[in-house]
Amino acid sequence: MQAIVWMAAALPVVVGQLSTGPQAHMTVTNTASQPVSAWAFAVVTHPKAGRTHREVETIDGYLSEATHGIQGTAERLERLMPQQSRVIQLDPLPQDATVEIVAVVLDDGTAIGEESAIAPIFERRARERDALTAVAAVFSDVLSSQHGTAALDSLKQRLVALPARDEVPCRAAIDAVDTYRQRGGARTPDQIDESLRTYAAFVGREAELAKQHAQRKNR
Repeated sequence: MQAIVWMAAALPVVVGQLSTGPQAHMTVTNTASQPVSAWAFAVVTHPKAGRTHREVETIDGYLSEATHGIQGTAERLERLMPQQSRVIQLDPLPQDATVEIVAVVLDDGTAIGEESAIAPIFERRARERDALTAVAAVFSDVLSSQHGTAALDSLKQRLVALPARDEVPCRAAIDAVDTYRQRGGARTPDQIDESLRTYAAFVGREAELAKQHAQRKNR
């Protein structure tokens, strides 16, 4: 079923089509001349006569510069390139549902739209920046003096002691180190070091992106 689409004229991400029902989805297009790194949309439904329910969802793809092409990476979390269109799958929606793009963050840090949707994007990015920076520092310090299984053990101890250990970047690093430790018996110290250096470079790249994109241009 086709539903009415609300579009904020000033926002560079537009919804070309919204299909409701059990397989609900929408098509979004970036009309800007630069990539869109994050956007938020509101789905409006009317569960009962006289009542309106508005739910806002945010998609933030600024780290896709580092994660693009990695197996398992969701296209949904990729940046939306200039003039690119993408189909976004949604939860099941009733026929009278409407959708509205409420906020957009461009690649240069310009943010447009509802402040209530924009502020959490940069708050989350700042937390990720701090966590990624801390993880990158741990890897740099440990790998400068330790090798093989000793490096793995030290990394695990240092990572679980981080104040930001519950943030996604820290949990991901701990999981990665645990995986390397499980495989450690079948690998040489040089092979372990190579894997750790590769992961450290990846985290370092993410940390650079987070530092860049945590800054809001028009504030």
